Amino acid sequence: MGHAGMAATVVRYLRSVGAPTSAEPVDALPRPELRAVGEDERAPLDPGEFRRVLGHFATGVTVVTAPPPHPGAPPAGFACQSFSSLSLDPPLVAFMVARTSTTWPRIANAGVFCVNVLGADQGALCRSFAARGTDKFAGVEHDAAPVTGSPRIAGAPAWVDCTIHAVHTGGDHLIVVGRVEALGTGDGEAPPLLFHKGAFGRFEH
Repeated sequence: MGHAGMAATVVRYLRSVGAPTSAEPVDALPRPELRAVGEDERAPLDPGEFRRVLGHFATGVTVVTAPPPHPGAPPAGFACQSFSSLSLDPPLVAFMVARTSTTWPRIANAGVFCVNVLGADQGALCRSFAARGTDKFAGVEHDAAPVTGSPRIAGAPAWVDCTIHAVHTGGDHLIVVGRVEALGTGDGEAPPLLFHKGAFGRFEH
């Protein structure tokens, strides 16, 4: 998908949630049915059981950030464990975000983001970015990623600077695909922060 297609996808999403845009009017994406089975089939899985079983899959933890919309405004950011590499050629990554997220529209409006891979000593920082209604960047040292200007958090073992390439619906979440414009690692060899069965942990060699 080219830049025009990417922009159209993002604009459609923004209009579907009522966010203002300056683009020409387009039809909103239809809200998908959140059921995985038909009305005449078995009932959906119990959400608690779904989370319990999937919690056995250990993941890394990231903070996805975007630059402020204008000088003086705060940047955007949220904690995200559903991050993955996607493609080598072209270089693509993906993350998933709830359709109810209040941070995602700000990232979509920016059109860019930076994925900050968190280290084992950044659990408290992760919790602060998972909270709502707070100044998530208060006391958080960061600089601008080289291409998009999205916040690059100090101490993160790795960072991936991206432009939004595509957005797909996936039930009650959105699947955001980013094209990698720049990436790098932090100083040292800090072990990653892991999330498993509802708790943070660390990798030991």
